[in-house]
Amino acid sequence: MSRTPPPWMQPLLSRLGSARAEDFTRIATPASGGRESAVLVLLGEEPGAGPDVLVLQRAATLRNHAGQPAFPGGAADPGDADSAATALREANEEVDLDPASVTVLAELPRLWIPVSDFVVTPVLGWWHRPHPVHPREPAEVAHVARLPVAELVAPENRLRVRHPSGWVGPAFSVRGMLVWGFTAGVLAALLEMGGWTRPWPDDRVVDLPPAGAAPAPSAGTDAADEMAGPLA
Repeated sequence: MSRTPPPWMQPLLSRLGSARAEDFTRIATPASGGRESAVLVLLGEEPGAGPDVLVLQRAATLRNHAGQPAFPGGAADPGDADSAATALREANEEVDLDPASVTVLAELPRLWIPVSDFVVTPVLGWWHRPHPVHPREPAEVAHVARLPVAELVAPENRLRVRHPSGWVGPAFSVRGMLVWGFTAGVLAALLEMGGWTRPWPDDRVVDLPPAGAAPAPSAGTDAADEMAGPLA
């Protein structure tokens, strides 16, 4: 595939030029402090399937946020040149992604997760040369999937989840994965910015099982913190 982003991505890239943290979260990011981290929002395309996004599912045996889907990512290392370097390094360590197969397109606004004091930069990438990926550490990552945008925006796959604390936020139920919290919040915002969303019944609310719950709200329209575990 070409390193040039495809036409279907252009509306999103144009909108991101004016994106602010407020488009993703109602929680203000502090001017200083917080532990720097990054996640990779990797968009690709498969013949006959259309655009997709890469996600991983955490191992069920993890102490924190077991079994939750998430973008590849984690805390910055001293040797990382920037947020893109952090996101690509983490994706390589987690799912064996070749950094050379990715064209970095944009860094999204920095988002603060108060409960863990992480400041997360989502990095948008175009997977210009897709290749097989897999969990490199099965004790940490159970599964890797490319979720089609067409399935993410399908009305029957969209819902909101209610945390035991009473928090309610966006979610997607796709291919056996319940995507919620930080990941769902960022996805929901990007799908809207890209012009891909379809009307869906936003009064569809289900309770989130306590075993999969996260401790507090963070990014997204009202998204919950699911980052403390892998970023701690």
